[in-house]
Amino acid sequence: MNEFNSNDKDLSKQNFATLPIGENEDVEFSETLADENDKEAQQRAQEADTRAEQE
Repeated sequence: MNEFNSNDKDLSKQNFATLPIGENEDVEFSETLADENDKEAQQRAQEADTRAEQE
């Protein structure tokens, strides 16, 4: 076995039930690394947040 196939990394033996469920997770946003798609997605997210607050 090589380092990628070792028993401690065998996904079939992992207990995924103990992992936290991600919901509304914050992600780091870098204005300097953002491209046009990132900025558009950020704008859409802000608009969605505004709509959700109004409901």
